[in-house]
Amino acid sequence: MTTGSTTGTTADGGGISTFKGQDRALRADRLGTVGLLLSVLAATAPLMVVAGVMPTTFGVMGIVGQPLLFVILAVVLALFSVGYAEMSRHVHNAGAFYAYISRGLGGTAGAGAALVALVAYNALQVGIYGIFGFEVSGLFATYLDIELAWWIPALLAALLVGALGWLKIDLNARVLGVLLVIEVLLVVIFDVAAIADPGKEGLSLQAFNPENLGGAGIGTALCFCVAAFLGFEQAPVYAEETSRPHVLVPRVMFLAIGGIAVFYTISCWALTVATGPSAVVGTAGEQSAGMLFFLTEGLLGETFTDVLHVLFVTGMFAAMLSFHNVVARYAFAMGREGLLPAAFGRTSSTSGAPATGSLLQTVVSVLVVAAFAVTDDKPAGDPTAPILHLFTWTGNIGALGVTVLMAIASVSVLVFFVRRGAAGAQFWRLAASGLATVALAVIIGYTIKDFDILVGAGAGSHLDWMLPGIVALALVVGIVQGLVMRSRDPEAYARIGLGNEAFQLEKASETRP
Repeated sequence: MTTGSTTGTTADGGGISTFKGQDRALRADRLGTVGLLLSVLAATAPLMVVAGVMPTTFGVMGIVGQPLLFVILAVVLALFSVGYAEMSRHVHNAGAFYAYISRGLGGTAGAGAALVALVAYNALQVGIYGIFGFEVSGLFATYLDIELAWWIPALLAALLVGALGWLKIDLNARVLGVLLVIEVLLVVIFDVAAIADPGKEGLSLQAFNPENLGGAGIGTALCFCVAAFLGFEQAPVYAEETSRPHVLVPRVMFLAIGGIAVFYTISCWALTVATGPSAVVGTAGEQSAGMLFFLTEGLLGETFTDVLHVLFVTGMFAAMLSFHNVVARYAFAMGREGLLPAAFGRTSSTSGAPATGSLLQTVVSVLVVAAFAVTDDKPAGDPTAPILHLFTWTGNIGALGVTVLMAIASVSVLVFFVRRGAAGAQFWRLAASGLATVALAVIIGYTIKDFDILVGAGAGSHLDWMLPGIVALALVVGIVQGLVMRSRDPEAYARIGLGNEAFQLEKASETRP
């Protein structure tokens, strides 16, 4: 059996096609390097990270050495990507994480990973609606003098994202690309301005001093920074929609990690330069998520800051659209392999998009936003619960889930190549995966330990175990589903993680005399 995608017709030499109808496959040749890279980078929401994550890590955690933290995490994620990218050369499946885990650790583990992925990426996508709605309502209040409840733009965004999800990925890539390029350029302009006109401490490199990584908040800061990188790992999800997935997917992953690491490190350092390393924690504590805008107004003027506010919103929209596409493709892959109803495993006849999965994600988003809206008794301009709860709770659930998937996938890489007798040939890749497994396990431990800080849970709150428990519950339910499938439907169980290759046996039986 092959490990990659194959053609849709029976070969002249009698080979068996693994393709079962256009509606069971995502259309190939839709994405090149640029389109795939833009789709992946958009999910990282770079302006949201610079304006939101970095000030929070400085102000709440008190970690002056945050720029160095991005460098360290880039090394960890690059180690992870070495094995992950090699798997992408052998397995082309929109299920990505769970497909790789299935190939290495078996269908039961793959079923568990599939449900974790579906829950985690849904949580990441839905969480952005809360902060998006609040920022849009703020723009209406500032520029139009209109009081608008946060949940109105949030729900409208959910519907618009759902509509775009029905369209072909080419359009989505263009939308994502334009928004991404503009917001990155504006942050780069700030970086240049801050370095050209530094604060009173000058071009200090104190933020890269390892001594500045100490403190009680280091574990929580690590979790925040990992969440900032999320998005790079989505490249394999689009493997079936590229012409050369074995080449493009690894290339895009390493370009994404390298680009994100350089951009975040320089931008984070620029924040310390603009305020001075000794003052960055205090400034971030006072300004919170307004820190970047506070600095740009002084360096670049009010007009630039106004434009940056607008791009902050469009950047979040780009991230929502990117995560939506990923959720839709995971649902498609799961439906195709029997982990979800078969309707999810078919694509739209007009656009070739995984339309049912897109609809599922839209319904989930609308229901969750509506639930938080119903419990909101705050004034339109009050950013307290449930708006920030929606963002922090679901965002950190998603970040934890994806980190767990990365750790399990790293183990799967080791098992996959060792079982195939390729340990010698893949020694350096396996060594990298082993180091990544250990590093990711440490990060997961810190995340669970400090989850009460991550979500702002008060004393006596059960959220510190209930919210991470959602990830654990998804894993357990998925594993149980896999065990039931193995017992009741071994043929369906054998297809988990195989993608469109799963139909080889059916095609073989159809062609037998």
